Amino acid sequence: MISLGLALDGTVQVPPIQADSPAGWYHGSPTPGQTGPSVILGHVTVGKFGDGVFLRLAKLRPGDRVTVGLQDGASADFTVDSVQTVSKDHFPTQQVYGNVNRPELRLITCGGPRTDDGYLDNVVVFASLAGSAG
Repeated sequence: MISLGLALDGTVQVPPIQADSPAGWYHGSPTPGQTGPSVILGHVTVGKFGDGVFLRLAKLRPGDRVTVGLQDGASADFTVDSVQTVSKDHFPTQQVYGNVNRPELRLITCGGPRTDDGYLDNVVVFASLAGSAG
């Protein structure tokens, strides 16, 4: 996983379009497992390079588990609460980035119909902390 900041237009950066592009953690959000919504972004497809790291993200269902490995070797386990496909024109910014009083996770990729300009929608997974291991 790589660290992501903000793009010049104020939106969250996305991982690079390259072969084996990793997911990226938005460093303006809490570390996974800390209080607040930790945000991780990844591609569903990576241009001419094919499938992206989040190709199957939309297939997650409530109750599924997601484990995030942390830099210190620990991990944080999350339980999927919901999976939403939302129009990029109506992205739920407050739901995704707004403060919460417990550790939560947001996984984001592109989805829905594809046009010449890319995908029209985003897939957003909302998950809550199930546990952590050292």
